[in-house]
Amino acid sequence: MSRIGKKPVPVPSGVTASINGQNVVVKGPKGELSFVAHDLVSVEMTDAGIQVTPLNDSKMARSMWGMCRTMIANLVTGVSEGYKRNLEITGVGYRAQVQGNILNLALGFSHDVKFDIPAGVEIKCPKPTEIEITGINKQQVGQIAANIREFRPPEPYKGKGVRYAGEYIVRKEGKKK
Repeated sequence: MSRIGKKPVPVPSGVTASINGQNVVVKGPKGELSFVAHDLVSVEMTDAGIQVTPLNDSKMARSMWGMCRTMIANLVTGVSEGYKRNLEITGVGYRAQVQGNILNLALGFSHDVKFDIPAGVEIKCPKPTEIEITGINKQQVGQIAANIREFRPPEPYKGKGVRYAGEYIVRKEGKKK
């Protein structure tokens, strides 16, 4: 039994949700998102919020039950509050800056890395060694953060590279004489 699936998704004030068959559309102050629920679950609007229930007792239906409820909860959170991911850059001469619609990264290569900022996501650099990614789609914000981190992941000897804020890097000891 899905324990998370049993809870209805509360819809805060200022957010409207509409259900048309398996399609859930959520509108809020930050924008509009939609999600198509799996055929093995039913989605309905109740007084407590959006309720997701499995159609049968199969393993696949029970798996989709919790997943669909979480996806709908992510939509509601995205349009009401939004999502934010912070990255830190560590290394001598490593820096980032936003120029229009392009994130310019100096990561120790012979050239600067230019990353096009996609629509629906906002990237800011409050300091040259910090990147702040915000948006309403949780998956898109996380994927962009992972793509930026992939240019120069943190290495274990000096810890240089791009890391998530608060990420702990397991350090290794260098060579001995």
